[in-house]
Amino acid sequence: MKIHPSATIHPDTEMGEDVEIGPQCIIGPGVRIGAGTRLLSHVVMEGFTEVGENNFFHPFCSIGTAPQDLKYKGEPTRLLIGSRNQIREFVTIHRGTAGGHQLTRIGNDNLLMAYAHVAHDCTVGSGVIMANAATLAGHVEVGDGATVGASTGVHQFCRVGLEAFIGGYSVITRDALPYMKTVGDRNNAKTYGVNSIGLERKQMPGENIAALQQVYRWLIQNRKRPFEERLMEVRKSGPKTAEVLLLLDFMATSERGFIR
Repeated sequence: MKIHPSATIHPDTEMGEDVEIGPQCIIGPGVRIGAGTRLLSHVVMEGFTEVGENNFFHPFCSIGTAPQDLKYKGEPTRLLIGSRNQIREFVTIHRGTAGGHQLTRIGNDNLLMAYAHVAHDCTVGSGVIMANAATLAGHVEVGDGATVGASTGVHQFCRVGLEAFIGGYSVITRDALPYMKTVGDRNNAKTYGVNSIGLERKQMPGENIAALQQVYRWLIQNRKRPFEERLMEVRKSGPKTAEVLLLLDFMATSERGFIR
């Protein structure tokens, strides 16, 4: 391990091999850091926080600090972070609350750009990109491979679906559909088709993308008939790819409604 002499590390901290702790970092009690993880400088990490392997925390991150929730009274809640994440400058990630699942969870291979914020009790999947100043309120779920654009705010208890693309400066107050491009402010937010370029980059087969595009035309673009009628038709006669079935299940389980 490489630990700068100016770093302050609680004696109970558990660290794996090849961990690097840079200047002026502060590590509190209850923290576990996996092998190969680097804290560049001025990183604060506290609470019951467990970090996986080969993560890179850039200067002035605040990781595992108390949630911004007035109901929080110091309960022993947790933050779990997976492996190979890039956490850029001034990112803040808070641990959970007793009113949620007592847990905030971050998956693997994510990029959280400067000033991004992940609030208490959020669940962020793997391969997610949060651009500069993207903000998740409490209890938000973000699916694998999603992109949340710069300065976008996601309302508490909303879901951002698998491989969704949220345009910059959006305000998301309802669920954002998986595989779709969504942008806009609150009640004016809309979907703008399938995130086909992103899905091609992820090497999704062309026929599966075409199936999503067909369902999008039936359900979102064709507004001449009631939505429920169109949905029944898609369930009965539409394509049955895994992506389409996931999209339909996401719609069916939405509690806040979803953006169309």
